[in-house]
Amino acid sequence: MSASLRRFITLLATAGLIAAASSSYMHLQLVSDSSYTSFCDISETVNCTDLYQSQYGRVAGVPVALGGVVWFMVVLLLVFADTRGPVRSSKNIALYLLVWSTVGLSVVMYMAYASFIVLGTFCILCGVVYVTVTGIFLMTGSGPATPFRQLPSAVIQDLRILVQRPIGFFVTLVFMAGSVAVAAWFPEPRPAASLTQSPPVPEDSEQTNAQRSEFERFWSAQPRADSRLTDVEAPVVIVKFNDYQCPACAQTHLVYEPIFAKYESSYPGSVRLVTRDFPLDPSCNDSSPNGPHGAACDAAVAVRLARRVGDAEAQRVEEWLYENQETLDQETITAALLELTGVDPGAFEMQRAGVIDEIKVDIAVGVALPVEATPTFVINGVVLKGGLAPQFFDLAIALELERAGVEP
Repeated sequence: MSASLRRFITLLATAGLIAAASSSYMHLQLVSDSSYTSFCDISETVNCTDLYQSQYGRVAGVPVALGGVVWFMVVLLLVFADTRGPVRSSKNIALYLLVWSTVGLSVVMYMAYASFIVLGTFCILCGVVYVTVTGIFLMTGSGPATPFRQLPSAVIQDLRILVQRPIGFFVTLVFMAGSVAVAAWFPEPRPAASLTQSPPVPEDSEQTNAQRSEFERFWSAQPRADSRLTDVEAPVVIVKFNDYQCPACAQTHLVYEPIFAKYESSYPGSVRLVTRDFPLDPSCNDSSPNGPHGAACDAAVAVRLARRVGDAEAQRVEEWLYENQETLDQETITAALLELTGVDPGAFEMQRAGVIDEIKVDIAVGVALPVEATPTFVINGVVLKGGLAPQFFDLAIALELERAGVEP
């Protein structure tokens, strides 16, 4: 490669590496801190978290962003090898870069499809990766390279050269071992089983006066929907449009549960949560034709059938669904429903169509609001797309209780 071509590829690879590393850091924060909010979560359509937490955010348990870090580092290593390696390997390295960038381009095209078409979400950092990978692909195809049919013999030749260079061989081994170690170390998303280990809810006294004042101004400026979303009556009514296969719905269930418990203890009956189904599953939700959650309708059916048995049974089914989001299908759902409530698969199948009609009523209410993503919360008419950090969700309830004149 020419010196100018190496410089351009190095510049693009460095920019992509920074973006992929930032995405990996955010992914790690989302796994370890349920209240973490990414700086690039600007709106419902410009939102990194939705993509990171979707089924497209990981492959075999490894974050796609971490794969991007490895991809860009390989590009930089190949450029370095072109600079320091023997002249006879230069065309081989150009071929390796072409093959490697073709693989990268294929992945980013798929991820772009999943992001824009399936999820309807744009991730800023991912966009940087898409652009840099495409740029590297275009540049690697502009120079002379070893013919593709000679790839096996080129690899064997360069491996022999690499073994004869102790420093290069050592760096390659360290890089490969480090990549595997980081992928193995990266924590899995916290299972919803940790719902029983919810973090403590910050008390009002922990809120600084500045935070409270700023949030009060924000809250008082919010418009309130006029739609009648529920027949439940209480000083504070919170409606959650929910999808049992949605990771963010599971997370908000986790972090908000102790908040509801606190207010039920201090203000019995004054704060009511109403869950309405809005599965992002085209099998029952026509407003979500590209919805990514193919088992969400069956999950909602299971909860409603469990509720006919009892509230405790419905709660157990909800917990199980949140714990097993990645493996949900009709077979696993009906098996769990039988084990947890005694409702057998035959009864599920017989009643499914009727329950789906009930779910479609919730969907129609959500479409009229409109609900654009799950979860969407409505607190006394104030619409919150995705919810709030726990301390501010807590404060919003407190402000609504004050507004209603409710005392402990």
